[in-house]
Amino acid sequence: MQYEIKQHDKFKYLEEGEGEPLMLLHGLFGALSNFADLIEHFRHTHKVIVPMLPLFELDIFHTTVGGIAKYVHRFIEAKGYTNIHLLGNSLGGHVALVHVLKHPEKIKTLTLTGSSGLFENGMGDTYPKRGDYDYIKKKTELTFYDPKTATKELVDEVFEITSNRLKVIKIISLAKSAIRNNLGEELNQIQQPTLLIWGNNDTITPPFVAREFNRLIPNSELYFIDKCGHAPMMEVPAEFNKILEQFLSRQRQPAATLV
Repeated sequence: MQYEIKQHDKFKYLEEGEGEPLMLLHGLFGALSNFADLIEHFRHTHKVIVPMLPLFELDIFHTTVGGIAKYVHRFIEAKGYTNIHLLGNSLGGHVALVHVLKHPEKIKTLTLTGSSGLFENGMGDTYPKRGDYDYIKKKTELTFYDPKTATKELVDEVFEITSNRLKVIKIISLAKSAIRNNLGEELNQIQQPTLLIWGNNDTITPPFVAREFNRLIPNSELYFIDKCGHAPMMEVPAEFNKILEQFLSRQRQPAATLV
């Protein structure tokens, strides 16, 4: 399904549906296609928002996790969103964590899937091998448990990015920033209900990373999905959406009162 990309000031974003905002933050090689099933499912119950993160548009000094998080904050302020259900995959999860730690007041819940912020097998140091399509195809396939999830369209997108010298420099900058920006000592400050959905076969942010997030974030719950890699919302969308839907519906229910 084709969605309209809207523009507000300098911000480009997708916005579909009505209800409480569900904001999706994509990863380093993210595109709208990553969230296609999620958008289609939740636009019937939520206002689904996907800001186009300026991974390659910022100057090199601001091409960092912190720089992207500042952009997300400015976007939220410009649009006036509140009670946001914030979801991030991979680098987008890391950006979501930084945002929640600095600006928790408008975030209602947090969902992380394959998030960096504690540990990741660095994609930026060896990934951008320019001009070698087969190499890029194999590296893209490693994102998933089932290599067929890496469609030709997806591999072509990654190949195009890694064929651009300036984009490669910015990928490396973001990847190194993610490794430097370890949030282990700050995660206990997060008060929002937090959902962790992880692929049991994630090789980029392996299952032990999810368990550590679960241990460090006070009000968190963790779900593993078998035969699934680094991007569950792409590889097993039906199962991912079911877990997320149940989590969000529990947040709508009023807390039980003691008689």
